[in-house]
Amino acid sequence: MIPEEASLQPPVRTARVGAVAVVTLTRPEVRNALSPQLMSALAEALEQADADNTVGCVVIEGSERVFAAGGDLKWMRDQGREGLLRFGAGDWPRIRAIGVPTIAAVSGLALGGGCELALSCDMIVASETATFGQPEILLGLIPGAGGTQRLSHLLGRQRAMELVLTGRRIDAREALEMGIVNRVVSVERLREEALTLAAEVASRPRHAARLAKRAVRAAERMGLDAGLDHERRLFEQARATDDCEEGIDAFLSKRPSQFASVRETREDSASA
Repeated sequence: MIPEEASLQPPVRTARVGAVAVVTLTRPEVRNALSPQLMSALAEALEQADADNTVGCVVIEGSERVFAAGGDLKWMRDQGREGLLRFGAGDWPRIRAIGVPTIAAVSGLALGGGCELALSCDMIVASETATFGQPEILLGLIPGAGGTQRLSHLLGRQRAMELVLTGRRIDAREALEMGIVNRVVSVERLREEALTLAAEVASRPRHAARLAKRAVRAAERMGLDAGLDHERRLFEQARATDDCEEGIDAFLSKRPSQFASVRETREDSASA
């Protein structure tokens, strides 16, 4: 296993495709293992996209063979128990706090922390080769970055228990049937499909999209009554925007909407 300092490239790479920011995990030599350096760089890239009002959606991707195979076990072993407890502790909350909608484009392995990273996104587009799982139980561990909670909300207790207690892997089709992923496409079409979905999200009024994300996410932690109250408050915020005025006027006038928040962005560009 190649140590982090021997890598010839940063652990993530960022690019722009219109109004979509693309963040690529780039540790192929260790199957995109989630090291502290990668987690910090990923959180920073997402925060930069979140702060850019020309970004309407973010796609997180790995390679064709692996999205992320889990936490960096070599680093965890070398750091001992205290290092394991510190792993990603500050970065997962940063990722969870991102307001711009996010899509995981998953091909190949998405295991352990890699599965949790995909689940932390708002939508998942998977290739036919994608494999999901929480195998922590096989290491004497449990998921520690949201796997137990998100799977329970998505699947219900019984199915979540099965995956967490057995460490069983599921393929893309089973993940689709369970409701873990939004759609499954060929490996060759994965990036195009994820970018198309992201571009559609990015074409929506930016403030409304962020409020909608907050409302849906609130359902994971609130009871129905509290969630309905929260949704109503967010609805009122959306109603007070210029984009809402434009959307209503455009609909009544039977013309395309021209949302001020959806600005023209620069041509496709990339940076390390």
